[in-house]
Amino acid sequence: MSRVDQALACADNALRTLSGTYTAARSCPAVPAPDGSDADALPAEQRRLSAALMRVNHVGEVCAQALYSAQGLATEDQRLKQHFDAAARDEFDHLAWTRQRLQQLGDRPSLLNPLWYAGAFGIGLLAGRLGQRISLGFLAETEQQVGQHLQSHLQRLPEADKASRAIVRQMLDDEARHAADARQAGGVELPAPVKLAMRLAAKVMTRTAHHV
Repeated sequence: MSRVDQALACADNALRTLSGTYTAARSCPAVPAPDGSDADALPAEQRRLSAALMRVNHVGEVCAQALYSAQGLATEDQRLKQHFDAAARDEFDHLAWTRQRLQQLGDRPSLLNPLWYAGAFGIGLLAGRLGQRISLGFLAETEQQVGQHLQSHLQRLPEADKASRAIVRQMLDDEARHAADARQAGGVELPAPVKLAMRLAAKVMTRTAHHV
C-alpha cells in the first residue's frame, strides 16, 4: 500500500470505530443469554454498574484501534504491520461485543470517544517512530496493563451478570496472548517511568469514561 492508501485506511478505521459500523468476526461469548434478555433481570443498581464498567472497556477498545492503526502507519516493516493488523482484528471483536452489551444494558458508549481515539492515535504514532522493539514493547505493556484492568473488572462485575463476565474473560485471554506474542516478537521492557505514565493516563481515562 502507498502512504496515501495507508492514510486512507487509517481514516476508514477511525470512522468505523467511532461510528459503530463494525461487526465481530467471532461469536459473542456472552452466555447464557447472548440476546441480552438477562440484562432486564439485573437489579437497577447492578445494571448501572455493569454498564459503567462495560463503557470503560469499550473505551479501551476504541483506544486499541487507534494505537494499532497508528503503529501500523508508523512502521515500514511489513511483518510488524501484519502483527498489528492481527491484534486489531481481535480488538474489533472486543469493540463489537462491548458495544452490544452496552446496548443490552440500556446504556451508551463514552461521549468522549473521539478525544480518546485522537489521543491514543498520537501515542501510537510516537511509539511506532521509536523503532520496532520499542513499539512491540509498548504493545506488550499496554496489553499487560489492560489485562490487569480487566481482572479488576471481573472482581467488580455483579456475579449475576454472567454475560458481561463472559465477555471480559474472553477479552482477558486475548489480551494476554497479544502481550505474549509481542514479547516473543522482540518487544523490550519499557522503563519504569514510562510504565507509570501509562498507568496514570489510563487511570484518568477509566475514571472519566466510567461516568461520561
